Amino acid sequence: MAFPSDAATPARVMLVSSLLAISLFSVAAAGNFYRDVDVTWGDGRGQVLNNGQLLTLSLDKTSGSGFQSKNEYLFGKIDMQIKLVPGNSAGTVTAYYLSSQGPTHDEIDFEFLGNLSGDPYTLHTNVFSQGKGNREQQFKLWFDPTQDFHTYSILWNPQHIIFSVDGIPIRDFKNNEARGVLFPKNQPMRIYSSLWNADDWATRGGLVKTDWSKAPFVASYRGFNADACVWSSGTSSCGSKGASASGSQSSAWWNQEVDAAGQERMRWVQRNYMIYNYCADVKRFPQGLPPECRVA
Repeated sequence: MAFPSDAATPARVMLVSSLLAISLFSVAAAGNFYRDVDVTWGDGRGQVLNNGQLLTLSLDKTSGSGFQSKNEYLFGKIDMQIKLVPGNSAGTVTAYYLSSQGPTHDEIDFEFLGNLSGDPYTLHTNVFSQGKGNREQQFKLWFDPTQDFHTYSILWNPQHIIFSVDGIPIRDFKNNEARGVLFPKNQPMRIYSSLWNADDWATRGGLVKTDWSKAPFVASYRGFNADACVWSSGTSSCGSKGASASGSQSSAWWNQEVDAAGQERMRWVQRNYMIYNYCADVKRFPQGLPPECRVA
């Protein structure tokens, strides 16, 4: 990891130690991809391997590939370990997101924009509510996401959408409906992931094209875990207090928010690795920033 120059202060030492410990975080009780997902397109380019413990998506000049969860969810904590396309991945996008269907859909996005060899990936996040998006924040990662698996998490409860990387929160989109801000809370969503060619925009605004001599491009997945409310036939598996999908106990994520330590870690990420924040783009919003940007 690369840390700010003041990392040697006592507070920074404690933060660094905490970050190092959290970066080792991995999801236990991994799911089984045979049970949990369907490979939905790619004509064999998406494969489930190792008795359901590993899934790979590949992209070549003919097609990419993708999968979706068998279940729909209305709130939950979703974890996935992903190892991104190594080497020259310019022009490719690996998307991992929650989405409902229809023109007024809700969506919670992780997108990983490919790069030239040696350049860092761009991690793109967005939130759609009732078809309205335009809430992008982008980051560079503090590690090479192609060398090993890292855990990318979405915690979605009635008050927060928290994006995390290896247990470190990087973004907290809060429910500000009282200020007229739409928040995803009524539409159940499936988990989707895809690997596809987007060289018209993905790398340096489309200036760098996909080098097909490097194909096939492969992204790998493991450690899927959904501690979530399963939606089926118009009803949720969760009670009013967010009981786990098994109904056995209350789930901590239902009322979870970013605590003080998490706030410090999130500020560290945003201060050092955020490269775009729609809430700071005054040229894009000449009539004034969106209302959620004006909330502390």
